[in-house]
Amino acid sequence: MPSPIVSARRAVSWAVVGMASGTIVTSGYHSVHGHTRVLAEHLADGARLVPGARVHLVEIRAEDVTAGRWHDAGVLALLGRSDAIVLGCPTLMGSVSAVFKAFMEAAFTPFTTQAWKDKLAGGFTMSASQSGDKLAVPQQLAVFAAQLGMQWIGVGDMPGNNWSGGDRDDVNRLGSWLGLMSQSHADRGAEDAGSRGDLVTAERYGERIAWLTQRWVNAVSYETPG
Repeated sequence: MPSPIVSARRAVSWAVVGMASGTIVTSGYHSVHGHTRVLAEHLADGARLVPGARVHLVEIRAEDVTAGRWHDAGVLALLGRSDAIVLGCPTLMGSVSAVFKAFMEAAFTPFTTQAWKDKLAGGFTMSASQSGDKLAVPQQLAVFAAQLGMQWIGVGDMPGNNWSGGDRDDVNRLGSWLGLMSQSHADRGAEDAGSRGDLVTAERYGERIAWLTQRWVNAVSYETPG
């Protein structure tokens, strides 16, 4: 008998009719072997289920890092136009990847200008180990978002695979709420990234972020204070 946690579908309570405007959700991610890219793609698929959401995937690439500094003016411009920014990278040695850290440091300009203040934010990570000290990565990403004045969105699903009838395909099988976590076997390619439960969780997280972005942007008139 399947777990009620796995089979339950979150009810959507926000009205679609009469939305004031569309929103832009952009996921900026770094992927070494393609596993994190798969997670980002499923998150984007979930976000695209929300009417009015324009969803972009942006790869943070190693070739855009020179002498330890990342730069891509086009990516920064897109992020500046976005209503929600979702950050993702693999967990490497208990931390965000070096390439993604270079990207984070390049956000010093929107930090000083408060250009991303009051945008919504979320994050995800992938590692080969079940734990791999993955919690350190969403913590880093959430602190980064807080420094930029952004509002963080966590995973909204109950934990899976925490009882005798649970398995690897459960939703939120790693029991993470601060950010989306996934695990891939080190000896398998990107075609086997995560588990079915991880990918479904990614889709649900993307959908949650897109819905909350619609609610945040369209609910009331609001001007970001200086």
